[in-house]
Amino acid sequence: MKAVAIQTFGSPEGLTVTDLPDPVPADGQVLIATEVIGVGGVDAVIRRGTLSGHGFAEGHVPGSEVAGTVTAVGPGVDPSWTGRRVWAFTGLGGGYAEQALASVEEVLPLPADLSGADAVTLGSSGVVAHFALAHAHFTAGESVLVRGAAGSIGIMTVQLAARGGAGAVAVTTSSARRGDRLRALGATHVLDRAGDGDATAPDSYDVVIDIVAGADMPSFIDRLAPNGRMVAVGVVGGHPPADFGARLLAAFRRSVSFATFSADTVHPSARQAVRAEQFAAAGRGDLRSVVHEVLPLEQAPLAHRKMDDGEVFGRIVLTP
Repeated sequence: MKAVAIQTFGSPEGLTVTDLPDPVPADGQVLIATEVIGVGGVDAVIRRGTLSGHGFAEGHVPGSEVAGTVTAVGPGVDPSWTGRRVWAFTGLGGGYAEQALASVEEVLPLPADLSGADAVTLGSSGVVAHFALAHAHFTAGESVLVRGAAGSIGIMTVQLAARGGAGAVAVTTSSARRGDRLRALGATHVLDRAGDGDATAPDSYDVVIDIVAGADMPSFIDRLAPNGRMVAVGVVGGHPPADFGARLLAAFRRSVSFATFSADTVHPSARQAVRAEQFAAAGRGDLRSVVHEVLPLEQAPLAHRKMDDGEVFGRIVLTP
C-alpha cells in the first residue's frame, strides 16, 4: 500500500511517499480502507522531532485519525463491522496510508449526514476541547481565552465555550480575517498572538486553554484572574521555558493554577460518547467543522508546510 513516512525529522521535506506491506488486523483491531486522513498539529510536532525522545524513529508513519470503510477485522472483533463506514483513532501514527489499523474501541460508525472530512476534523479536536474545558472546571459566565484558536482544537474550544455560556470568549490569532471567522464561531474578542489588540477585552481570564505553549506561554499565566486556571493541550509552538512555574509562584496570592491535558487520560467509552454527540450536533448544524483544504496523500509535505507557515484555518485533510 501507499503511505507517507518520516524519512528524516525536521522540515516537511522529510516526509516521503513509500510502499509498505498491507497491514493485518491483530486481536481487537479493524483494518480500514481510508477515505480521508486528518492532518493534526501533533503530526507536525512529531515530524519536527520535538517528541523524538518518546520513541519515534525515522520511518514512522504519522496520522492519528482517519475515516473510511472497514475491510477486515481481527480475532475477537464482531465481523459485522466489515463494510461499515467509520471514523477511527489510529494512535500517534499509521494514518497517512491507504489502509490503517485501529483498535475497535477507538472506532465509531459515521452518521449518514456527516462527511469523512468533517469527521476527521471534529473527531479528536472536539473531544480534546470538551474535556479540556471540563479539566479547567469551566462554568457558565466565566471568561475564556483560547490561545492559538485558528486550528481545529481552538475552533472547537471557541464553539463549546460559547455554547456553554461563557461570559467572554477571547482568542489569539494571526490576522483580522481569521478573527472575523472566529467571531462567526462564537468569539467575542480577538487578540493578536501576544494577547493584545482589543481594548474591550477582559484584563484577566478565568480559564485559558493553550494549544501553543512555546516561549511566550508564561506571559499568559499573568492573564489569569484570581482562581484562574490554565490548561495546556498542545505544544505546537514548542516547549515552554523550563522555569515557567516561577510565574505561578509569583502569582501565589491569586491562587492561579496550571495543568496539562491529554485525551489519553479519558476512558475510551467516555471519549466515544462525547464524539458521538458531537458528530450528531455537526449533522444538525449545531457545531461547525472547518476543513481548510483537501489534498492528495502524496502532498502531505505541502500540508505540513502550510501548517508551519501558519496558513491553515481549521484542518487540512488528505485523500489516498
